[in-house]
Amino acid sequence: MSVPVKPRRPDAHAVREVMSRHYEDERRDALRALLMAPLMTAAHPAFGAVRRHADALRDWFSQSTGWILHIERDCARLYKRPADLADATRGAAQFDRRRYVLFCLACAALERADPQITLRTLGEKLLTLAAEPELAARGFTFLLDAQHERRELVAVCRFLLALGVLHRVAGDEDAFVARAGDALYDVQRRVLASLLAATRGPSTWPTDSAPSTLEERLRAMVDEYTADSEEGRRSAMRHHLARRLLDDPVVYFSEFDTDPALLAYFHSQRGPLAARLCDATGLVPEQRAEGLALVDEDGDLTDVVMPAEGTLAHVTLLVAEFLAGADQAGHCVPDAGVAAFIRKATPVYGRYWRKAAREPGAEAELARDALARLAMLRLIEHDTDGARALPALARFSMGDTHIIARATATAPAGPVVHDNQPDLF
Repeated sequence: MSVPVKPRRPDAHAVREVMSRHYEDERRDALRALLMAPLMTAAHPAFGAVRRHADALRDWFSQSTGWILHIERDCARLYKRPADLADATRGAAQFDRRRYVLFCLACAALERADPQITLRTLGEKLLTLAAEPELAARGFTFLLDAQHERRELVAVCRFLLALGVLHRVAGDEDAFVARAGDALYDVQRRVLASLLAATRGPSTWPTDSAPSTLEERLRAMVDEYTADSEEGRRSAMRHHLARRLLDDPVVYFSEFDTDPALLAYFHSQRGPLAARLCDATGLVPEQRAEGLALVDEDGDLTDVVMPAEGTLAHVTLLVAEFLAGADQAGHCVPDAGVAAFIRKATPVYGRYWRKAAREPGAEAELARDALARLAMLRLIEHDTDGARALPALARFSMGDTHIIARATATAPAGPVVHDNQPDLF
């Protein structure tokens, strides 16, 4: 006769540990999601986790970075301002100054529009706003007659769709470009109102005290208050460095040569600062002679991944190895020199690339795109003179190999090869 056995009750302590780990993992994932999508709508997969951990996330961002996190029922906005507002490598993909002007004009038009708007109506409103004398004085025109102008408007609308500012109800943007149709959108006003990541809006200045020039207005919109005390200055430096480390792949000591106080703080606090940031985000610190990097081993907390698949990614890797080579160390390599290297590499590696990349003359565009990608990763400095390797690029240098052990009866079959990469990033 069998005796029924009562099932064992789970250990309460083990359950609490599992639940605690799950809670911490979910909060970390929510924080990482906000770093990649600082304007997050309810359609985002992580939005539920962001709302569940709202208080903890608000406190962490406020203390660690000085960024404000505002969460509503259908939208979350991390007012994430970069530490370096002059960094030209930031911005929306395929957006130049002209498209940014159109984007700002579109937001201004939508702010005054009805809850629903067609693409054609939005274009007509932009025609009125684009006729401002100040824009004309800066050489900006927008007439919507040419197909390329309609494509620019469509690119801006699709960016607004991706941000969640617009929601497509019916229609097709491509039909509008061909003058064969239109598109209808719902305007998400809460999301639209959260777009501007400024400390104050431009409409809050009294008429008699508003900044007079464009540069002054832009600066006044992002200026942040710093308490005139030792603790206030330390907090400002901590926030500045945290923003840099969360936004930039690499932060070099040499960048702060003109600010001795910030440089000294970075030297003394980079260990504790990296530990706090990595504990919250899951990043891995690399502290080296030239500075500090926070590495994402999962590869999803970045706008640009390297190495990666595809023609441009392969070319970028080859250019990185070329610029990191001993022959180029410490030199400024002109863009034409990079293009010439790609042209020589095409017969060897071109069979792995898309057909257009193998065409004569394609090396110039490939060089431009590869250098822009490396500059975004802070692996090179790039200006009108050319490209200069930064220390972190050394990780892509193969160096000169040499055999340190030959195969014998007791040795491994084959030589052991090492490279001469220096102890940098």
